[in-house]
Amino acid sequence: MAVPLLEVRDLHVTFTTARGRVRAVDSLGFTVEAGRTLGIVGESGSGKSVTSLAVMGLHRGAEIGGSVALDGRELTGLSEKELSAVRGRKMAMIFQDPLSSLHPYYTVGEQIAEHFRVHFRAGRSAARKRAVDMLGEVGIPEPARRAGEYPHQFSGGMRQRAMIAMALACEPELLIADEPTTALDVTVQAQILELIARLQQERGLGVVMITHDLGVVARVAHEVLVMYGGRAAEQAPVDELFADPAHPYTRGLLESLPRLDTPDGAPLPFIPGSPPSLLAPAPGCAFAPRCPKAAARCGDVRPEPAAYGGGAARTVACHFAGAAAPAAAEVTR
Repeated sequence: MAVPLLEVRDLHVTFTTARGRVRAVDSLGFTVEAGRTLGIVGESGSGKSVTSLAVMGLHRGAEIGGSVALDGRELTGLSEKELSAVRGRKMAMIFQDPLSSLHPYYTVGEQIAEHFRVHFRAGRSAARKRAVDMLGEVGIPEPARRAGEYPHQFSGGMRQRAMIAMALACEPELLIADEPTTALDVTVQAQILELIARLQQERGLGVVMITHDLGVVARVAHEVLVMYGGRAAEQAPVDELFADPAHPYTRGLLESLPRLDTPDGAPLPFIPGSPPSLLAPAPGCAFAPRCPKAAARCGDVRPEPAAYGGGAARTVACHFAGAAAPAAAEVTR
C-alpha cells in the first residue's frame, strides 16, 4: 500500500492557560493523498486552524501528542532547525490574512526571493528571477514591476496571489490553505480557488483546505473532515457527505446554508446553542447539548469514529449516525 503524502494519527494539541488546560485538538486522525484535496470544516473554535499549525510545527508553548508524518517521515519530535528545512520546501501554508502575513517594510518580490534563497542557497539574481516568475505564474500582471512594490500597494486578491506564489516558490508537495478566500469578494474568491486547483493539477499537490464555507468545500474538495469541539465528527468523500450527511452536526451545517428557493422573509435555519468549552469537556458527545437526537448515553459515553455506509473511507462519531431520532422517552431534552 502506498504511503499517504500526509498522515495524521491520534493528534492532541493542549494549551495551558490561566483558566486551565485547553485541549484544542483531541484524538484527531486523517490522511491526504498527493493530487487530492481534503476540506476541513467546522465552526470557529472547532480546531481547524490549530490542527493546521500543529502539522506545520508552528505552535509555541503547546503540548503536541500523536503522529504527523509527511511522505512517511515523522515530524513530531523534530528540532526547530529540522522543521525549518521541511517548512516551505516540503510543505507550505497560506494564512488567513495576507496583509498581516507579509512584512510591510519589504517589497513583495524581496520576501518571495528570501524564501527561495533560504531553501536553495540561490544567489540574489536567481532568487529575484524566481520571485518574478512565480508572480507571473499566479496571474499578477507586470510581475517584474509589481515585485518591487510593497504589500499595501496590492489589492486583497493580489496579496493572496502573492502569498500563494511565496508558498509554492520552493515547489512543496503539500499546501495548507487556511481560509484562503476570507474577506475577498465572490469573483476574486472564484479566481483564487481556480488558481489553487490549476496549480494542484499541474504539480500534483496535496491540499488541505480549511474553511467554514461549505460552498468552497463542495467545489474543490475530494474528501471532507467535519470538526466539532476539537474532534472529528464525520469524514467522508465529498459527494457522499453532501448527499447523505450522517452526523447531526453535519446535517445542521448543511441545513443552515441559504437556499434560492427559500421564501422571502423566511428565517434561515440555524443550529441552536453555542460551541462547547474546551476547558472542561463533558464526558459524552460534545454536540449532545445542541443535538436533536441526543439520548441519555450521548451525555455519558463519548462516541468514537466508526465506519459508516459499509466502507472504511467514511467514518462518523455518533451513536445514532444516519438513524432517526430516538424515542421521546430516550431524549435528554
